[in-house]
Amino acid sequence: MAIARLSGGPLDGQVVPLEDPQQDSLIVAYSDGQIVYQREGAPEHTGAHDGPTQARFVFVESTQEIGPTDD
Repeated sequence: MAIARLSGGPLDGQVVPLEDPQQDSLIVAYSDGQIVYQREGAPEHTGAHDGPTQARFVFVESTQEIGPTDD
């Protein structure tokens, strides 16, 4: 199992599962649009006994404007 740690944007601090530990971008449904996160750096914890593989993804853009009242 691999997980993505999201940084920035409306999902800052969230952790989501990754189907492929090597994927470079993550597109997530958000409100009526989508938000895009891009991998930053190499995966961590890739050994057999050090927990799930983790990758940091940073916010790139959204397909609609995200206002201060959006969750």
